[in-house]
Amino acid sequence: MADKVRVTRSAVAQWERDTGTRPSVENLTRVATVTHVHFEWLATGRGPMKASDSHQAAALTISECAHDELESRLLHAIRRLSAIKRSAVVQMVEALAR
Repeated sequence: MADKVRVTRSAVAQWERDTGTRPSVENLTRVATVTHVHFEWLATGRGPMKASDSHQAAALTISECAHDELESRLLHAIRRLSAIKRSAVVQMVEALAR
C-alpha cells in the first residue's frame, strides 16, 4: 500500500491505528484509487463502499487533467509545495501569462 500511495510504511501504519494520524485528502484520494473504493466512503463512511460493475467509472488521472507533458510536470511539482509556496508560484505564472 505504501509504495502504491507513495508514502512511507510508517505513514500507513499510523493511518491504521485508532489513535494514529489521518491521511491527507491527497493521500486518501490515492488510497481510494488504489483500492477501488469510493473516496466518500473512505472519508466519511457514508455511501456505497464500491461502485457496482454497471456504474464503475475509471479514476481520473493527472494525464487527463494536463494538456501536455509540461502541464503534467507542473501539476506534480506544485502539489509537493507548501500552501505559501503554491500561492507564490501561481502568482508568478499568472504574471507571466499576462
